[in-house]
Amino acid sequence: MNQFKKIMFWMIFLLTLMLLSGCDSSTTESQSSVSADAAENVAPDFTLTDMDGQKVSLSQFRGQVVVLNFWATWCPPCREEMPSMEKLYRDYKDKGLVMLAVNVDENGRQAVEKFLQQTPYSFPILIDSESAAQNAYGVFRFPESFIIDRNGNVVEKIIGGRDWLSGSTFQLINFLLNG
Repeated sequence: MNQFKKIMFWMIFLLTLMLLSGCDSSTTESQSSVSADAAENVAPDFTLTDMDGQKVSLSQFRGQVVVLNFWATWCPPCREEMPSMEKLYRDYKDKGLVMLAVNVDENGRQAVEKFLQQTPYSFPILIDSESAAQNAYGVFRFPESFIIDRNGNVVEKIIGGRDWLSGSTFQLINFLLNG
C-alpha cells in the first residue's frame, strides 16, 4: 500500500506540474521575438469571430498599433491582467491602439459569455476554439501577447501577465502610438 501512495503522489505531482506549465504567472517584462530580418517579423494574418458573431481579421487594423493577447478563462494570470488591459484600451483607443484578446478555450464562446457576465470588458474578444491563430503565432503558454506596430510587424513578444499601464511594455506602446 505504501508503494501505491508513492506512485499516486508522483502522478499527481507530475500532472499538476504539466497543468501549471501551460499558464505562465511570471511577470518578466518581455521576451522579444524580433529578428534582424524585418520580413520575418510580419504578424501572421488571421480571421476569427468576435463575441457579436462578426468576422475580424488582423489585417483590417493595419495602420494602428495592436496588442494581440492570447488568453483563457481558466488562466489566473490572464484574468489578473485584464483590468489594466481594459484601462489601456479605453485610454488609448482613440489614439490608434487596438486590443485584441484571443480566447483559446475549447468551448470559447460559452466560457467567455459566462466570464463576461461577471467581468465585462469593452475591447474585442475573438474566439479561437480551432487554435488557428494560436498555432500561427506558436502560442502555448498563457497569457502570451504580441505588440504589433502600424506596419503590421511584431515588435515584441510577451510571455506572462503584467500591469499594462507601467513598465517598458507601456513605454513601447506609448512610443509606437506617438511616434
